[in-house]
Amino acid sequence: MFKNLLQFWKGKDFLTEVLEEFKGMLDDTHKMFEAVCNKLIYNKEEPGLRDRIYDIDRRVNDLQKNIRKRIVEHLSLQPSVDMSTSLILMSVVKDAERLGDYAKNLFEVIGLLEKPINKDVYAKLFNHTEKEILELFNKTKSAFMESDEEEARKSWEFETRIKKTCNEVVKKVARSKLSVNEAVCFALMARHFKRVAAHLTNIATSVIVPLSELDYFDEKRRDEK
Repeated sequence: MFKNLLQFWKGKDFLTEVLEEFKGMLDDTHKMFEAVCNKLIYNKEEPGLRDRIYDIDRRVNDLQKNIRKRIVEHLSLQPSVDMSTSLILMSVVKDAERLGDYAKNLFEVIGLLEKPINKDVYAKLFNHTEKEILELFNKTKSAFMESDEEEARKSWEFETRIKKTCNEVVKKVARSKLSVNEAVCFALMARHFKRVAAHLTNIATSVIVPLSELDYFDEKRRDEK
C-alpha cells in the first residue's frame, strides 16, 4: 500500500521534505540508542553524554511537531488528497518520537545502577540483544525509506526474537539471586529494549499492512499461525 503511495507522490516537494525529516528522526534515535548502550552495558566513557542525549531528544521532539504541523497544513489545503499517506506518516512519526523516549529511559537506568553492569551476566541473560536492535534500526530505515517489503517482513522476525528474549529475562531475574538493584535494572532494560523493537517494527511494517492494521501486524501474524 505505502509503496504505491510513495510512487504516486514521487517528486512532490512535500513528501520529499517530510521523509527527509523523518529519516533524520530515525538517524538521531539510532545514535541515541547506540551511545546509551555503549555506556550502560559496556561502561564506555563519553564526555557530555547526558547533554548529548537530551539535546537529541529535544531535536527529535521538534522534528515530530514540525512534521505533524506540515501534514495538517497540507491536508487543510487539499483535504481529499493524500489522506492515507498523511495518516500513515502521522502514525509512524509518533513511533519515531517514542524511540527517543525509550533511549532516554535507558539512559536513566545508568543513574539507578549501584555499580557497572556485569558484562558476562548481561551477555548470558540478553545474548547481546542490543546488537539485534541496532540491526533492526538499519532494517527499519531500509524498509520504510525504500519501501522494501522483504526488509519489512524481516523486521517482524527480529522483533519476535527480541520480545521473546526480553520476556525471558524478566522471568529469569525475578527468580534469580541477583541483587535487587541488578534485577530491577535488568528488568527495566528488558522492558525498554522490547518497546524500542516494537516501535521500529511498527514503522517498518507500515510498508506492507493496511492503514487500519498499523501497530497490530505482530498480532495478525500470530493469528495466522
